[in-house]
Amino acid sequence: MAELFSENWQALLWFLAALGLLVAEIATVQLVSVWFCLGAVAATMAAVWGWSGTNQLLVFFVVSAVALAVTRPLVGRVLHFRKTPTNADSIIGMSGPVLEAIDNTAQTGRARVNGLDWTARSVTGEAIPQGTTVTVEAIEGVKLMVRPVQTAVKEPADSVV
Repeated sequence: MAELFSENWQALLWFLAALGLLVAEIATVQLVSVWFCLGAVAATMAAVWGWSGTNQLLVFFVVSAVALAVTRPLVGRVLHFRKTPTNADSIIGMSGPVLEAIDNTAQTGRARVNGLDWTARSVTGEAIPQGTTVTVEAIEGVKLMVRPVQTAVKEPADSVV
């Protein structure tokens, strides 16, 4: 192996690049450089065969791109990534009272939901008076996006004469 690299410094550089990329892949928890490691191995072979530097780079990029294009969708199907909701996401759908009138234009408003006070804004843009019960529709940053709870209108009971 020493004879192989003693006369072909380009092959040695590609081989060291492949080793470096392999070490980087092993050191991370996600797939980040395995495709480029394969490209560097192919470029090492091109250098050993005496191909020009331009052709070695072309081999590196083509093999890396093909490896990425072929394996990335397979990895996505095999590894199932789930979005883990945060504690804040758990309050979406909960209701609570408005503590300070909500006015999007003045950028004011506070609501208490799940025992915590939050800055609140109206989803529809309408002003919501203090004391109104609201439901959390979404969270944007540290602000709750709320909507007033619709209360059912009670119909008057028929009076008996």
